[in-house]
Amino acid sequence: MDFIPVAAPAFAGNEVKYVMDCLESVWISSKGRYIEEFENKFAQYIGSKHAITVSNGTVALHLSLLAYDIRSGDEIIVPTLTYIATVNAVSYCGATPVFIDSEMATWNIDAAAIEAKITARTKGIIVTHLYGHPVDMDQVMKIARKYNLFVIEDAAEAHGAQYNGNKVGSIGDIGVFSLYGNKVITTGEGGIITTNNDQAAKKINLLKSQGMDTKKRFWHTCIGYNYRMTNIQAAIGLGQLEQIDWHIERRLQVAAFYEQYFAGNEKIILPPRQPWAKNIYWLYTILLPPELAVFRDEVMKDLADANIETRPVFYPIHLLPPYSRLAEGQSYPVAELIARSGINLPTHANISEREVEYVCNCLIRAVERL
Repeated sequence: MDFIPVAAPAFAGNEVKYVMDCLESVWISSKGRYIEEFENKFAQYIGSKHAITVSNGTVALHLSLLAYDIRSGDEIIVPTLTYIATVNAVSYCGATPVFIDSEMATWNIDAAAIEAKITARTKGIIVTHLYGHPVDMDQVMKIARKYNLFVIEDAAEAHGAQYNGNKVGSIGDIGVFSLYGNKVITTGEGGIITTNNDQAAKKINLLKSQGMDTKKRFWHTCIGYNYRMTNIQAAIGLGQLEQIDWHIERRLQVAAFYEQYFAGNEKIILPPRQPWAKNIYWLYTILLPPELAVFRDEVMKDLADANIETRPVFYPIHLLPPYSRLAEGQSYPVAELIARSGINLPTHANISEREVEYVCNCLIRAVERL
């Protein structure tokens, strides 16, 4: 079997047509019609008032925190099981991340553990819809409103995922999406912020463009950043967005193939799927049982030898050198269990059922040897 990547972009719509239009019109930088059109249609898709394009998902997180004036001395509640960008953005602002363990029902932040970590310095909560499965947002929002905290949804991995029928990114105060090449839809590099908050949107738009007044050119009212998306990237994004239902449906088909092949195998734990959630399976992720977790890397090597790319689940942030000092004396057993036993399997719109079958057969053989 040829090499099977864990992720790959798929271009099935007008991406080339729109990019060529940018080149022919010479609108290739941070001005052009595709930026506004992509923003408007993304906002409509998510169900938010505003959608603001930026250069990547990490700066989207940074700008979202700056919109709430986060600074040194502030604390932000974060899941420890997430990609490091979620927490780095807190550090960019000089604030302190406060880690919360995962819960097994969704692998996401354990909302029941949040309230005990809130202090007088806590200003907000960031949740991550990990690998495409939504967080139980009602619990989070109830706590946030009780303590007057903002909520940022890190939906970098969850385009189109739904919580009780509402798309993620429309439930909290701000939603943040990555458009990196391995995401559900992509602009190569890129990000987009969604919100219904007019003041937050105004400040984000100001800060992303060097702090320049939108009505007085080259008049800079604050120290801003060059965090803009290009018209070419937005053109790709628009072509991708027009086909997003197809991209998600293909992922759901891939997930169904995996579940069919793994059904009843006691050595393979399937990803969560709560009845109130639409999981879009950014990456189909399985866990090995706790007693077999020590063999996780060995299983991944067997798959690599079979020309199959996989990825481990993210290391919990509290274990990483930049942040381990913040977790001294703390315990995060669920996040650590998921991290040491999890394997991301190939999941993208271009993978065929034959390839999925091959991945499944190789994985089953590998775990049966344990």
